[in-house]
Amino acid sequence: MIDLSYKSNQPIYEQIIEQMKLHVMKGHLQPGDAIPSVRKLALELGITPGTVSKAYQELERQQIIETIRGKGTFIADKIQIKPDEGKLEERKKRLQTEIMELRMMGYDKNRIVELVKEIYEEMIEC
Repeated sequence: MIDLSYKSNQPIYEQIIEQMKLHVMKGHLQPGDAIPSVRKLALELGITPGTVSKAYQELERQQIIETIRGKGTFIADKIQIKPDEGKLEERKKRLQTEIMELRMMGYDKNRIVELVKEIYEEMIEC
C-alpha cells in the first residue's frame, strides 16, 4: 500500500500522506475503507509509530481520514476538496523551481507543458 523511499529528501511522514492521498484519488481507497492502525502500519513499514502518527494526524486535519474510537481509522465519508491559497503559493514556488530546472536542461515550454499533462494523466489512471 505504501512504498517508502529512504533515499528521498522528502520526510517519511510526507511520503505516507502523499501516497494515501494518491490511493484515495485513484479510487484504490474508498470512503469508509479501513486503513491500518498506526502500530500496524509502522510495523509493516519498519518505521516508528510516531512517524505514522504524524502522517495520520495531518491526514485527519485535512479530513482525508477519520478515527473512530474503539473501531479504527477509516477513509473519511465526505472528503472535502477545497482550494487552500496558502498551500497554492507554496506549490507554485516548488513548480517554479522545477520548471527552471527543466528549462536549464534545455526543455522548452511546449515540452514542459506536455510533461505536466503526462504526469497528471499517469496519476489519475487506475
